[in-house]
Amino acid sequence: MLLSIITLLLIAYLGLGITLYFMQSALTFSPTGEVPYNPGDIGLEYEKVQLETADHLILSGWYIPAKNARFTLLFCHGNGGNISYALDSINIFYELGLNCLIFDYRGYGHSQGKPTEEGTYIDAQAAYDWLIKEKKLKPSEIIICGKSIGGSIAAHLASNAEAKGLIIESGFTSYADIGQKFYPYLPVRPFARYGFKTIDYIKEASCPVLIIHSRNDEIVPFEFGLRLYEEAAKEPKEFIEIFGNHNDGFLYSGQIYREGLTNWMEFLENYQQQTAAKIKLIS
Repeated sequence: MLLSIITLLLIAYLGLGITLYFMQSALTFSPTGEVPYNPGDIGLEYEKVQLETADHLILSGWYIPAKNARFTLLFCHGNGGNISYALDSINIFYELGLNCLIFDYRGYGHSQGKPTEEGTYIDAQAAYDWLIKEKKLKPSEIIICGKSIGGSIAAHLASNAEAKGLIIESGFTSYADIGQKFYPYLPVRPFARYGFKTIDYIKEASCPVLIIHSRNDEIVPFEFGLRLYEEAAKEPKEFIEIFGNHNDGFLYSGQIYREGLTNWMEFLENYQQQTAAKIKLIS
């Protein structure tokens, strides 16, 4: 009888794992096709952008120029909605003097295709290449930024491309880690379909890193941001602690968020000058 009970428990456990496996795509990617708003609705001039990926899909995006911009931000949004859900972030970046390129991953908004992990990495690379080729930017003028799952996509890009800096807001260490945190009783790790190994990607990034996280984040707990900062990010690095929930902590934190970004950009400018001076001295 004991053997029968153990067998039934194993079958049930395996069934949960298989169910979890096939549910992951819907849980991980939540795209919305309709794009009801654009930067013009909040008074910002913008350029509609079409990006062609290496596997020949067309992605939709916006390029929002700022006056006297210090840097250009390549923004990777979260797993839900589309670029129209990020207008509050875009407005803040504009007010802080940052050009911004935001794009929809495949399957989101008006972008072609179906979302996959590897696809999001290809999409981010297409956005980066567009800035280099079409806007004639140098890597030293680009800041790669991502929020939530977009933080993992941004970190992956920064591990393969040069940039002035990397910002990860409300990010997690890996897909399996965040799943195991919330479902410790389920076989998350052996049945994980995705990697999104942010903690590994950050270790490979060669640029300064800024981690932003709220202690009140109910979706990606604060501990994940700390781990990214303490265990993965190399010097020079910075951590900004904000407050509020996962989706609007950056708004509730107000000046803490804005001043933190402003101070970090000033650091980047000085860091750039110091690095150039050292190179000149060595040569």
